[in-house]
Amino acid sequence: MLQVRNLKKSYGGKVLFDDVSFALTPRERLGLVGRNDSGKTTLFRLLLGEEQPDDGIIEAPRRYRIGHVSQLLQFEGDTVLAEACRGLESGTDLRPETHRAEKMLAGLGFDPADIRKAPSQVSGGLQVRLQLARVLLSAPQLLLLDEPTNYLDIVAIRWLERFLRGWPNELILVTHDQDFMDSITTHTMAIHRQRVRRVEGTTTKVYALLSQDEEIYEQTRRNEARERRRVERFIERFRAKATKARSVQSRIKMLEKRATLERLSAIPSLEFQFNAAPFAGNHLLACSELEFRYVEASPLLLGGISVEVKSGERIGVIGKNGKGKSTLLRLLAGELPPCAGSIARNPSLRLAHFGQDNIERLHSERTVEEEVMAAHPDHERRAARDICGAMMFEGDEALKRIRVLSGGERARVLLGKLLVTPANLLLLDEPTNHLDADAIDSLIEAIAAFPGGVLFVTHNERMLRALATRLLVFDRGSARLFEGTYADFLERIGWADEDESRLASAKTDANGRGRQEERRLRAARVTRRSRLLRPLDDAIARCESEIAELEERRRAAQEGLCEASRTSEGGAIARLSRELHGLGGEIDERYQALERALTERERTAEALDAEEAGS
Repeated sequence: MLQVRNLKKSYGGKVLFDDVSFALTPRERLGLVGRNDSGKTTLFRLLLGEEQPDDGIIEAPRRYRIGHVSQLLQFEGDTVLAEACRGLESGTDLRPETHRAEKMLAGLGFDPADIRKAPSQVSGGLQVRLQLARVLLSAPQLLLLDEPTNYLDIVAIRWLERFLRGWPNELILVTHDQDFMDSITTHTMAIHRQRVRRVEGTTTKVYALLSQDEEIYEQTRRNEARERRRVERFIERFRAKATKARSVQSRIKMLEKRATLERLSAIPSLEFQFNAAPFAGNHLLACSELEFRYVEASPLLLGGISVEVKSGERIGVIGKNGKGKSTLLRLLAGELPPCAGSIARNPSLRLAHFGQDNIERLHSERTVEEEVMAAHPDHERRAARDICGAMMFEGDEALKRIRVLSGGERARVLLGKLLVTPANLLLLDEPTNHLDADAIDSLIEAIAAFPGGVLFVTHNERMLRALATRLLVFDRGSARLFEGTYADFLERIGWADEDESRLASAKTDANGRGRQEERRLRAARVTRRSRLLRPLDDAIARCESEIAELEERRRAAQEGLCEASRTSEGGAIARLSRELHGLGGEIDERYQALERALTERERTAEALDAEEAGS
């Protein structure tokens, strides 16, 4: 069992951890959460021994193997399959052990032809997946996964989710995909203000407890500040009276011993609000029988695609990697000409495109502020600075040049340019990349509030479930429109490769069940899961909403009490004190109800997972 005691780590003047302690229990699957730059990756490096703590102890049993996906891509196997088999106990690609490796590679998105290639001949994304497969096959006592869904398409992500639910040893998982994490982990630990908070349960539970901790701290700080002011007034009033000298000295010593609680600093977060351009009509853009290939006489990358985007629509573009989803957005944005077909754009269309390739088009010598202003030259500098601040480039940070920024920071600059650009149609290609969970939620809220149309490519199922009103699905060798939500798609159709690997798909179904029967069973599972979990999800959302409302009422009452105390209004003080007491009780009751609902949902979800795994 891994144990961490009194860990401390700093870089320059920035403290990442201070007196951090935790221990993993056997078979614990721990989700590690925290803002970007809070130290999650650094903690992994400390656990791996790649860096040393400033203070503290990390202990693990002898022969306790820790597995992780290295950023350094090194391969020794002649083929992809042989390289994956290096993770097996035998380290060879002899049958029948290789069947496990084949199944894993198929689940992670390798085609049958890929596994016979040399590792150097497959794409960089597949090379990362190969390293992941090798680590999973090695079955270490502790598996460290830092953003494992990067470079995975939505089908591979769903396969990995199912695989990790059955992981037999310890696991620490870092991912910004909150739903992915909650479906896998048994415990959650948050890095927050240089400390950690670990709970049994989901991210929702740990965030609720962090919020409660901060509320308690702030209330304690205010109470102590009032008490300190009262004592200081007593000292000032009776300092000169000999009869009160002992009492005065006693209170002075008391104040000297009592530490002053400082106000908690505000934690910066991304704030999204798109600049909506007016649009009086309904039809924004339509394409018909669109075809595209990059090289003449090569096979079509896109063929026969027709889609219409209306104002207010949220069309999710989903499918496996390499099928042309990003290329479609570039065609609609006018960055590429189609080989055949037509694109009709409304004369009033104002389009904004967020593409992964666009990050490379930022001017390296411009500052963040200059890049934002270039997107809308009519904007005044103060407005541009506001956008920079919303993207967490505050003050002099907005004067940094693009060339010194990280990939995540450049993505935030591109989002800032998008926010300042007047638009009635948004084309978004994986906009959640490089964003933490809070920023993803803010982005989802901003897209939901945007009055225009949105066409977005994503592998993030949380985003799909929250936004998509229709889907453009790249699957089974074609792209087709699906009229319905993502939940409807999973229930009624599902993915072609779900619950079976590509390598096994060419073989006879050992159970003799047809595809139609599998879909019927899958739809029944989805329907039953929704029927059992949706009331609990609604109860959790209701509790969280009520807590937020009560907390706001308590904040207003506290401010009113402070004002009444300042003006010595006895009646108001008594009334507000009673109100605060009552609100405190109500908030406690709601938190208890939230705890019960979270526990019941977790128990129900685990029972359903176990039932489905055994079926």
